[in-house]
Amino acid sequence: MGVVLVEVLAPYGALFASAFLAATLLPASSELVLLGLLAAGRGDPVLLIIAATVGNTAGSLVNWAIGRGVEVLHGRRWFPVSRERYEQAMSLFRRYGVWTLLFAWLPIIGDALTVAAGAARVGLWRFIVLVGTGKAARYVAIVVGHAWAAG
Repeated sequence: MGVVLVEVLAPYGALFASAFLAATLLPASSELVLLGLLAAGRGDPVLLIIAATVGNTAGSLVNWAIGRGVEVLHGRRWFPVSRERYEQAMSLFRRYGVWTLLFAWLPIIGDALTVAAGAARVGLWRFIVLVGTGKAARYVAIVVGHAWAAG
């Protein structure tokens, strides 16, 4: 029973972990993990989307929390966003507001946007809804694209 449960849950746990790490600027590619699981027929596509979205959004929450202390933490070696990316994200954030969080899934600038949101004191639930929506849309597009390509 235990081995079967692990076998069933393993794809979702691996994808969650990959998505979480990818959102915190650690080396991971949740898109490739998702595509690999889809190609191997491992996991229900809807549950894979949920696991990836929750993991990636949770990782972005780490960046949001870091952003809340950005003035104290910036400049440290381990800080996840360079000064240049942070300033670029803050400029976009000031210009377009919280709606930029729908694009938190974008490479390079997305992580900086989530840090900027923390620094700008965006409310937790607004942050989760906007970031989660954008990230879910990306994973849905990947699943739909895979299904279309597999034909």
